[in-house]
Amino acid sequence: MIDLSLAQIADIVGGRLADIDAEEAARVRVTGTVEFDSRAVNPGGLFLALPGARSDGHDFAAAAVTAGAVAVLAARPVGVPAIVVDPVGADSATGGTAGVLEYDADGSGAAVLAALAKLAGAVAAELVGGGLTIVGLTGSSGKTSTKDLIAAVLAPLGEVVAPPGSFNNELGHPWTVLRATRSTDYLVLEMSARHRGNIAALAAIAPPSIGVVLNVGTAHLGEFGSREAIAETKSELPQSVPATGVVILNADDPVVAAMADKTAARVVRVGRSSDPAAADVRADQIVLDPLARAGFMLHAGGEQVAVSLAVHGDHQVSNALCAAAVALECGARLDQVAAALGAAGPTSRQRMQVSTRSDGVTIINDAYNANPDSMRAGLKALAWMGRQGPPESRSWAVLGEMAELGDDAISEHDRIGRLAVRLDVSRLIVVGTGRAMGAMLHGAVMEGSWGSEATAVADTDAALALLRAELQPGDVVLVKASNSAGLGALADALAADIPDVPGEGGG
Repeated sequence: MIDLSLAQIADIVGGRLADIDAEEAARVRVTGTVEFDSRAVNPGGLFLALPGARSDGHDFAAAAVTAGAVAVLAARPVGVPAIVVDPVGADSATGGTAGVLEYDADGSGAAVLAALAKLAGAVAAELVGGGLTIVGLTGSSGKTSTKDLIAAVLAPLGEVVAPPGSFNNELGHPWTVLRATRSTDYLVLEMSARHRGNIAALAAIAPPSIGVVLNVGTAHLGEFGSREAIAETKSELPQSVPATGVVILNADDPVVAAMADKTAARVVRVGRSSDPAAADVRADQIVLDPLARAGFMLHAGGEQVAVSLAVHGDHQVSNALCAAAVALECGARLDQVAAALGAAGPTSRQRMQVSTRSDGVTIINDAYNANPDSMRAGLKALAWMGRQGPPESRSWAVLGEMAELGDDAISEHDRIGRLAVRLDVSRLIVVGTGRAMGAMLHGAVMEGSWGSEATAVADTDAALALLRAELQPGDVVLVKASNSAGLGALADALAADIPDVPGEGGG
């Protein structure tokens, strides 16, 4: 974060000082990072006191100061130097923090988040005045992978700040903004939404001059009620980009392409096509290697260059095109873009993270999140990789629940079970006992009259035991579910397994 005094921060967020007088607050400066985990606090930092389901950040204020924080941003005095903002009240807390804070009965968390947003907004405005370029991106799936690719292609052009993992909500977004300093050239921000207005609110904190919309699918369908409502919410990003900026739209998604009518900014279209009229930045001659890494010819501005991606899955072509378009808008040459894309491996954990064990079993860890679109992409990558191995190798889909699909949960899980059969996946392991997972198993059985090819297990322990007993060299395993299903630990355990070698081992 840029260097600010406690007095300046208090003025920005509309807070009052506690356990520190005005003279000292004008002298003491925040020179470190802003953190909501007291264990991550560093010297000169600012600690955010947020409530949780099992603990309250206010109780860790003293420990944060001992660790080096110069003050705490809190909703009540905490016995150490603090900037205090008043709770907003329980009635208004839920809407502002739903999906962000697990517990916020009195509105203290909402107040601290609102103060954080004000601080991030002030910092962003000052940095943009100094030349910072802000890139915002959204979509129903692929946001984190694309964010990582954008950061990679911008890195040769200057200093880049981007969120780790999926820090893309009312907490992670401003937290990422405050990672930027006066030496930062590019700030890449991923934007998610659970309600209409969420993306507009995030964009207001740090208005992007480049906006990217990847796709409109059915993620969070239970929250929004319809794909049309999801599209309206995603369109809040292009509407937030000023006329002097640029909006990058995936022309392969008709709903996204139609957002060109919703922005005053210049529009750049990306897409998979051999037709120069179909998109401004496009890919053709697409091929996949045995690990489902795409190679293609990248076209832009009348030039072309060959690209070989290091990330896995045919769906990454669209993500790479969006990243390429951002870099080109920022002044990169086409050959620079190709080189950066070729060197950009998976960065965020548990997102199409591929590893091959010493026994030849390949694990695709895509367990961080799931929706119908990303499930389809993951299964297609699994099927492709399974077909590239020796004839005796098998493909395994180990799938958990896709959350937040509302009334469509049963039908969408049924479709995924049927798709596994249509793609000729060898084995399906359905993890979980709820109605949705029953529908996935039922879909597979009805589609292919499967017997032992489709198996339901109660939990990750049972799935791990089954896989350890039955995996053979050359097999490929996809582990995928919404994060709430907890399959990430299963994928990590599988990747770390070193199978017993016959005739060796302890006794």
